Amino acid sequence: MPRILTILGSGETSPTMVTPHQRTFARLGSDVRAVLLDSPYGFQENADELTEKAQQYFRESVGREVEAVTFRKAPAPDTTAHAVEMVRLRAADWVFAGPGSPSYALRTWAGSAVPEALHARLREGGAVTFASAAALTLGALTIPVYEVYKVGEDPYWLEGLDVVGAATGLDVAVVPHWNNAEGGTHDTRFCWQGERRLVMLEDQLRDGAFVLGVDEHTGLVMDLDSGACEVVGRGTVVVRVHGDEWVVPTGETISIEQIAEHGRGSGAATPEPRPTPDPTIHWPDGEIDAALEQGDVATAASVVLDALQDDAMPDEGRRWVRSRLAKVIAAIGEPVDVTDTVRPLVDLILSLRAQARAEKRWAESDTIRDGLAAAGIEVRDTPAGVEWEVRR
Repeated sequence: MPRILTILGSGETSPTMVTPHQRTFARLGSDVRAVLLDSPYGFQENADELTEKAQQYFRESVGREVEAVTFRKAPAPDTTAHAVEMVRLRAADWVFAGPGSPSYALRTWAGSAVPEALHARLREGGAVTFASAAALTLGALTIPVYEVYKVGEDPYWLEGLDVVGAATGLDVAVVPHWNNAEGGTHDTRFCWQGERRLVMLEDQLRDGAFVLGVDEHTGLVMDLDSGACEVVGRGTVVVRVHGDEWVVPTGETISIEQIAEHGRGSGAATPEPRPTPDPTIHWPDGEIDAALEQGDVATAASVVLDALQDDAMPDEGRRWVRSRLAKVIAAIGEPVDVTDTVRPLVDLILSLRAQARAEKRWAESDTIRDGLAAAGIEVRDTPAGVEWEVRR
């Protein structure tokens, strides 16, 4: 049986991931014991509902029955019911876990049979598919998302399960929801941490460790036998070393060794240096924020576009432009028909995307497209040109 590790940024039970799930099951064969581990969301009042919805998705959309392994709270070591669940987990060929809280999952699994069961599955044959909160636990280090973003604690790392490291030798911190844009006027990329907090976290990484980012509705399927890694879904996978990024788009197949090479910081394919304050450069944050506060999204977009077209803008400004563009794009998503209202803005943003494509800045072009999609605006590249429509 092949050994497959799949890391999903989000969208684990969406139409986007039906085909990747089906392909994994097809490789494992017809007689596959598949289980869902409910620990990450075990603290939620609707845990039963979440389990049922996931099982329904795999049954009706993927065509596979998935059993639930219930492990919602760390038990006493001699709990018979827990022992039975762990036997079922160890016997599974395909193990899935998804949304919830990464820190809660790690506390629940501490000292249990779960980590070794995952290591054994990838060592002996089978598949592990972890998404969202569960994906965060796969690395050697884990971001405590709620504690930092919701509670306000200073950014710090938790010790992860290091499933990726045991299977591949990569010393990584996995960060799903890489391109999240839910913050609207504030930066929620990098699993709601934003650039400022991510930089603080990177400064705490030990030598040799790096960040492996996975966009929403995107996955990295790692064939541990061949070393091939395929990017599936809508977005990109990013290897980031202290601000320098190697961006791999969907549909591309890379190798574990390539990830390791770029993780060592040697020749990233699309490096984007971290912006540093420069008193000689005008960074018009105040103008953008003021326009957004007044609801004048078009003016905010114009400021971003003017900054990008400034010949004096250094390379380090590219990341600044992308982060501010995400704020502007997020501000246009409204659940009403606003096509005519936003048309000048969307046309302006698409001209920015066209310029990026003409200059072969593919990552920036994809960021614009994905940002528009997150705001409810679908962009289609057709032989006749670019078309778009408001989807919500």
